[in-house]
Amino acid sequence: MWYYLLKVALTAVLVVAVSEMSKRSSLLGGVLASLPLVSYLGMIWLYIDTGSTAKVSELSRSIFWLVLPSLSFFLLLPWLLKKGMGFGASFGISTVVMIGFYLAMVVCLKKLGIQA
Repeated sequence: MWYYLLKVALTAVLVVAVSEMSKRSSLLGGVLASLPLVSYLGMIWLYIDTGSTAKVSELSRSIFWLVLPSLSFFLLLPWLLKKGMGFGASFGISTVVMIGFYLAMVVCLKKLGIQA
């Protein structure tokens, strides 16, 4: 139980750190947020939990392919906000578009025979 709480606490600290740092500097917040900290932690916890380098390798490969469609969110959100759309609508539309790109990526990878 303590191990699980440690994992949750460390992950939460990183999310709060991004939020707090972004209040002071969007550049520093962006640098911290752009680091694949969640991926790092996920791989570390997976390896500690399973001891399987094969599972870590599979996770790493999946992350690579699925980072690409997530970039649509970070391109569309600021564009919609600059166009004067409200935060909620911009965030929602950007999320729906990103999910669409995720689904399209999964279909494309499957058609190409790439295991993600």
